[in-house]
Amino acid sequence: MKGASIMSEWLERHIPKLVLAPSFAAILLFVYGFIAWTGWVSLTRSRLLPKYDIVGFIQYDRLFQSPRWDTALNNLYVFGGLFIVISMALGLLLAILLDQKIRTEGVLRTIYLYPMAMSLIVTGTAWKWILNPGLGVEHIIRGWGFESFRFDWLVNPKFAIYTVVIAGVWQASGFVMALFLAGLRSVDEEIIKAAQVDGIPTARIYSAIIIPSMAPIFLSAFIVLMHLAIKSFDLVIALTGGGPGYATDLPATYMYALAFSRGDIGQAASSAMVMMAVVFAIVVPYLYSELRTRNE
Repeated sequence: MKGASIMSEWLERHIPKLVLAPSFAAILLFVYGFIAWTGWVSLTRSRLLPKYDIVGFIQYDRLFQSPRWDTALNNLYVFGGLFIVISMALGLLLAILLDQKIRTEGVLRTIYLYPMAMSLIVTGTAWKWILNPGLGVEHIIRGWGFESFRFDWLVNPKFAIYTVVIAGVWQASGFVMALFLAGLRSVDEEIIKAAQVDGIPTARIYSAIIIPSMAPIFLSAFIVLMHLAIKSFDLVIALTGGGPGYATDLPATYMYALAFSRGDIGQAASSAMVMMAVVFAIVVPYLYSELRTRNE
């Protein structure tokens, strides 16, 4: 009986660890292990097959001398900036609209959130049809008699990146709306009622009281959107394939092309490490500030 009791106590104490051990081991191997492997390969002369003799930062030198990488970075600045700003602005406007407690709030919230339930491949494919000059908006409006109307951004190298912005905003703005709506509903109603009694206009209440109190939510939305922008791959592949030419190349598509199309895994690994460094540069300070705030 004593042995059974000891065994029972041991199991109660260690079962959680035993249950989590396989998942922990898998994460350690397939996430952090592959990150370490990628970092190692980025310091070698690996091409089609990996080599493990470290030679320094020659892959990073090649990376930053590549015109295609420069194009990918410039596209990331354009796409990321517009994607984040427009998604947050549109999400905030939609959240404020729903915060007025209109009758159709449930229906509208479902409509706004629906795009987020779709995969990026589906979103990219749908917008590829919509923006195709021979099938979509341009074709329909010309069919109405406006023969001079043109909307060929999808095949225009100067404007193709903006089609990626349109599709990305369409999918992400509903998610941002949900975040902001939760923040609006968490504001103390007594403060709002007091402001209304003082005769402060609704617009002023939002701009001076409610929105400033949502600063942590704005930061969370920014982190999530920045992460989505940096790792965008499916959307670009489905919508433009990185084209015309390299006009809509992003770091994620550049990395994929170098690794699987051109057989240059050393260069792909260096680009992956740069992308990870950018994500860490954004996420780590955020996590630090969150932990510091909670400890205080």
